[in-house]
Amino acid sequence: MEEVRVLEIKQSVFANNEAQANRLRQALKEKGIYLLNLMSSPGSGKTTTLTRVAERLRDSLRIGVMEADIDSDVDARAMAAAGVKTIQLHTGGMCHLDAAMTRQGLDGLEPDSLDLVVLENVGNLVCPAEFDTGAVKNAMILSVPEGHDKPLKYPLMFQVCDVVLINKIDVLAYFDFDMQACAEYIHMRNPNAQIFPISAKTGEGIEAFTDWLQTEIRQWKGESV
Repeated sequence: MEEVRVLEIKQSVFANNEAQANRLRQALKEKGIYLLNLMSSPGSGKTTTLTRVAERLRDSLRIGVMEADIDSDVDARAMAAAGVKTIQLHTGGMCHLDAAMTRQGLDGLEPDSLDLVVLENVGNLVCPAEFDTGAVKNAMILSVPEGHDKPLKYPLMFQVCDVVLINKIDVLAYFDFDMQACAEYIHMRNPNAQIFPISAKTGEGIEAFTDWLQTEIRQWKGESV
């Protein structure tokens, strides 16, 4: 019987993506552009959170947003209405963005005049966590209605994220959500993760997150903090 060859393509695909991501990060560093990759499940409040962030930072930072979706331009229109330079990325059915896709999006956004670009990744707690987009940092939103046990169920997402925004704290009283347990589970996956409880609806907690983000951007640009 002829021997069957088995090719482990997953590793090579990831290795190639990682190389592209590192090149993209270096190019962004040279231009002083800070790229934040924002991930979450659908309905967690990514776009609403970004509009709140834009409200606080658009007078001091030049901001751009790349909205990644399988279809539609609903989120891009919302961000454009908030006064943010925006481009819509359609993934053609793919549930994530990789470094090459991110570079294409950046080329379309023309970010050379921007300080901060946020990639609002496809709503999904699995696939987006597997691919390095070339971002400086990864952030994700966990909303209160989703439950405090998500770090246990989706470990990779919380392992790769530098920041976790716990959104919809304005409805904490209506859900069985244990904030302390959630923080413990997040730090079980990533001891260095920054956690910001927020309400995108009321604006509570947004200031603390934007203060952190501004410090990050200054450090990335090599400015004094």
